[in-house]
Amino acid sequence: MAFVNASERGFLRAVSKLGYCNPFLPERIEYEREALGSDFREAEPVWSMRVDDPDTPRVNAQKIAERVENVVRTVRERLAKGAADTKADLVLYEDAALYLLYDSYRERLQTAIVHALEQKRGRGQLGFYGDFLRDWQQYLHIPGVTLPTKQEAPHLFACFFQVRRAFHHIFSYIIGGSMAAARLRAAVWQSIFTHDMRRYRDTLYDRMEDVTTLITGPTGTGKELVARAIGLSRYISFDSKTSTFAEDFAGLFHALNLSALPPTLIESELFGHRRGAFTGALQDRRGWLEVCPPGGTIFLDEIGDLDAAIQVKLLRVIQTRTFQPLGGTVDRHFRGKIIAATNRDLADAMQKGHFREDFYYRLCSDLIVTPALHEQLRESPHVLRELVLFIARRVAGDEAEALADEVEAWISTRVGRDYAWPGNIRELEQCVRSVLIRKEYHPPRPRDVSAHEDFARAVGTGTMTADELLQRYCTLVYSQTGSYEETARRLRLDRRTVKSKIDPELLAQLRRTG
Repeated sequence: MAFVNASERGFLRAVSKLGYCNPFLPERIEYEREALGSDFREAEPVWSMRVDDPDTPRVNAQKIAERVENVVRTVRERLAKGAADTKADLVLYEDAALYLLYDSYRERLQTAIVHALEQKRGRGQLGFYGDFLRDWQQYLHIPGVTLPTKQEAPHLFACFFQVRRAFHHIFSYIIGGSMAAARLRAAVWQSIFTHDMRRYRDTLYDRMEDVTTLITGPTGTGKELVARAIGLSRYISFDSKTSTFAEDFAGLFHALNLSALPPTLIESELFGHRRGAFTGALQDRRGWLEVCPPGGTIFLDEIGDLDAAIQVKLLRVIQTRTFQPLGGTVDRHFRGKIIAATNRDLADAMQKGHFREDFYYRLCSDLIVTPALHEQLRESPHVLRELVLFIARRVAGDEAEALADEVEAWISTRVGRDYAWPGNIRELEQCVRSVLIRKEYHPPRPRDVSAHEDFARAVGTGTMTADELLQRYCTLVYSQTGSYEETARRLRLDRRTVKSKIDPELLAQLRRTG
């Protein structure tokens, strides 16, 4: 007799797909529906923190976990009694057992993460590892049965801790129920685990530092928050003898704003220096690249502003994982991961020779684009309430609901629901703070574009007809000469042609702006 019947096999297949899918993509909903059948309860297509009620349990997830536990226990008993098995069914059983193990320790792992962040120490002893080891042996060590992957308990425990940290940081840093926000959360998840979590668990977990991540997007869209979510969610090995992790995850992320520092200081901060390397270098100093541990991350913000000479040095770090301090001659090794971010158009910068192509192609193997706020609101207008309430809770505590109501009312009546929010989330946060202090917010007025700038932009984008081009150019030159004859001479046109092409409104605007 087979140890898995047809009904159980269908359920286990759905659970296997669910366990390894990207949880922030809509496919998760389809796998939940496949697993539960008629018991599935329609749910939100986007899995995000519920700002209005963050502690509401996911009903479908609870139902699946309960059923997984029953099926795993039943199937294990059959296996222990010597029921016939196949490799494919053993893989399904193992996936379900891992799903059950993770769900059983999810809350305790979450508590450990929150406690570590509050204490700013992520390397404390986890006393419940003994319980985990007992359950791991019960479900994955069955006498007479050889499971396919043979994952060791410390590694699985480290993977579960990483998955829980990734959930925590992605949920905490990337807020909003829009599809744009969902796509961003999914992209961050892939940046951490790749698109194939099974392969990641088996072989890639200790190789991701070789992949540099580049985050692009407008100013104020949370690029550093994305970097933190990735950097604080990396794999850290677990020592079963001491029940501690090899590194303190709470201290594994260091951000450096390159646009705020001169090139010499950037080099010193990154590479370190030897005594006497430059004026003021009174002693040896280790740079961030050297002190960064294997699970650590260096975040280089505003990478588009980086001096070309330092681009070359960083290119060497990415290619060879080695560098030399300023004034040094001995190679040092970089063991961490680099994440870079910019709001600049790097394609344009490369074309102008300001950014090295070889450096760019080393940076962009993993590319994440953060969406503008107006993109989220265009897709899901209700997200404005979620974001306002989330910000209000940070700045006003128990008064958050009342403040959010005031902000929404001000935006609706004075700013406008169709406002583009050019400053993105950062501007929305200032709006909330301004309403808190002054009960009003007035967006900065955009600078008027001069007629000269408008003409140059139209020429550059090729949006004018030949007749429009001639008309605007004749008017521009006439505003400078004040003479039909001189304008005709300069443009080598007939005087009557020049006179017929003058645009009175454009001429008045040119004269007003000088």
